[in-house]
Amino acid sequence: MDLRIFTEPQQGATYDTLLTVAKATEDLGFDAFFRSDHYVPMGSSDGLPGPTDAWITLAGLARETRRIRLGTLMTAGTFRLPGVLAIQVAQVDQMSGGRVELGLGAGWFEEEHRAYGIPFPKERFGRLEEQLAIVTGLWSTDVGRTFSYDGTYYQLSDSPALPKPAQGKVPVLVGGHGATRTPRLAARYADEFNIPFASIEDSERQFGRVRAAAEEAGRKGSDLVYSNALVACVGRNDAEVARRAAAIGRDVDELKANGLAGSPDEVVDRIGRYAAIGSQRIYLQILDLDDLDHLELISAQVQSQLG
Repeated sequence: MDLRIFTEPQQGATYDTLLTVAKATEDLGFDAFFRSDHYVPMGSSDGLPGPTDAWITLAGLARETRRIRLGTLMTAGTFRLPGVLAIQVAQVDQMSGGRVELGLGAGWFEEEHRAYGIPFPKERFGRLEEQLAIVTGLWSTDVGRTFSYDGTYYQLSDSPALPKPAQGKVPVLVGGHGATRTPRLAARYADEFNIPFASIEDSERQFGRVRAAAEEAGRKGSDLVYSNALVACVGRNDAEVARRAAAIGRDVDELKANGLAGSPDEVVDRIGRYAAIGSQRIYLQILDLDDLDHLELISAQVQSQLG
């Protein structure tokens, strides 16, 4: 089971804070550092000192880390044109020496679009499908050849399809809860399917849909990596769990029901239940980015038990 650190910087974090967490992620043996792609905080947070951009952040981290994978859950398709996104991700992949992964979603948080003057179209899912086709098509076009695309929402004509990523294939993540279109999209374009904040039962159902869609598309269901994103709140004792839950404005019982909360042994047991239904990777949503002792505890007493 891979454990990855997943951050929500729109809730309030500077680049320096994110760098500190990313370096801890690397030093403590976690597999990857991922971040959300949002510009406005959610809930009661004031978001100070303000948002940071996902791909600018990852570009900086690409030069200041050496081992960990770097990526997004999920880049909002509404924020960037697909040709521009392909260039950005390829460049950051080069800067990292081939450690980047692209999670790409349709975009959903209308408030942040209004706040920063970003169009919020109705047909976001159809646009997402075309974006995936374009980004992967640009990267897979042989050097010296051009790429053209004539879609409903995007048209490209004789693109040089440059630059290329350092990796031969940048892993693409698709995710979500949709029962029909989402599995079909994952089956066609994704290397990994991620379901965020879902129960074991809902995860098992959705993984089954994706496997079936992959086989229908001519792939093996096992061609994809299956993963969950879950909030983490781990403590050495009940008081420490309660303190960490209070720091992120959550209830302990709710976190135990819907996330990974409790003692290290409790969390290892719950991760094992996700593994039993086919989850191969967990993105630990870390909401208090100043609590590095939390990461140290998870590394020493949770990750160490997972092998």
